[in-house]
Amino acid sequence: MNTTSQHYDAVVVGSGPGGATVARELTGQGKNVLILEWGGNAPVKGNMFQMALNFGIPGKNVLFTNKKFLAMVRGTCTGGSSIFYCATAFDPPFEMMRAYGIELEEEVAQLKKELPIAPASDEIFGPGARRMMESAVELGYDWKRLNKFIYQDKCRPDCWKCSYGCPHGAKWTAREFVEEATTKGATLINRAKATRVLFEGDTAIGVEYKKNFKTHKVYADRIIISAGGVGTPVILRQSGIYKAGYDFFFDPLIMVFGTVKNVKGKGEIQMAAGAHMDEGYLMVDLDFPTPMYLVQSAPKMRLDKILSRPDTLMMMIKIKDKLGGRITWDGGVRKSLVREDKLKLRDGYERAKTILKNAGAKGIFSGWTVAAHPGGTAKINDVVDSNLKTEKENLYVCDCSVIPEAWGLPPTLTLLALGKRLAKHLGQTMQ
Repeated sequence: MNTTSQHYDAVVVGSGPGGATVARELTGQGKNVLILEWGGNAPVKGNMFQMALNFGIPGKNVLFTNKKFLAMVRGTCTGGSSIFYCATAFDPPFEMMRAYGIELEEEVAQLKKELPIAPASDEIFGPGARRMMESAVELGYDWKRLNKFIYQDKCRPDCWKCSYGCPHGAKWTAREFVEEATTKGATLINRAKATRVLFEGDTAIGVEYKKNFKTHKVYADRIIISAGGVGTPVILRQSGIYKAGYDFFFDPLIMVFGTVKNVKGKGEIQMAAGAHMDEGYLMVDLDFPTPMYLVQSAPKMRLDKILSRPDTLMMMIKIKDKLGGRITWDGGVRKSLVREDKLKLRDGYERAKTILKNAGAKGIFSGWTVAAHPGGTAKINDVVDSNLKTEKENLYVCDCSVIPEAWGLPPTLTLLALGKRLAKHLGQTMQ
């Protein structure tokens, strides 16, 4: 076992939006920060092979539940799932968070000045998204362009590589915050899988991790676990916090497809526009690359659609699911959709079908159910307090696992705001 002699002000486990923000803000305060990241740090190439390595490995990135054809995905690399996300910037659920003693308006306002957050311009708004939006508005839906984390001057029309990882630097990702942190002196160790927190009594003093088949220990004044909705509760349990990992959400979704002529381009940005329905689900355009489209269509035995991807309109239905299930001790996902969840998906499918038909689409069908954004596994007012501190001294959590309730929307802006807020609090306690 190797033990580092260097002592850090803070160790951050995980480099997704929450962890990357904490690391960036703390280094900006002059703190000595170590970031441990399970995945690698290869430059983003925007190809299927790299995406599969960091987002598609069964048991690591693709976690199957106890139900057939219900899988959850997550990214493991510097920047986490933000490397492969659709870059949509939904505001946090301010009222929900306020009920738990957390105000985020100030942090969100700061982030909107710092980051490229704006609706897609006409230049990058794709023809498929435009056709679906026109159809939805005609049918009376409050369908609007969505805020995107995109440097629009770098975005290339007819590009479809958002889900592969943007090779042009047009999509903002948490990796940018990690790079800011390392430029200011933070240390990043990749291929380092944290296993447990080290304690003296009830005070966290370090982290144990594995790298290259060896076990290492590092020490710090503050420990921040940001390993995601699945990874974080596993680490917390191994560290003696046994109530983590229960009654969580994971935003189930389905894709709905329809063939239409003379509309599609070569590809387009994803989630450019949509509507958040009162019934508890989100409807948006989502233009998948061909391999991901085949994964969705093949299980439904729609072999006749394999060659029609260039002429296919694609719409995603993502629901706010009921809390339930558990994360196993080794990071498995055990959760089923309840009747209410299934009814939301069915209702969303019917509405999507109506919109696509009105847009001129034929041969409409849905793909299989998957899930994203696992959260609620270390909830505020349960596993952590309103400062994101656990029952153990000097041990904090900052990722989607702290979100106390499901709300069915992409959480990135919320996690960035929580990271800013936590770093401010830590800075005050570390003086």
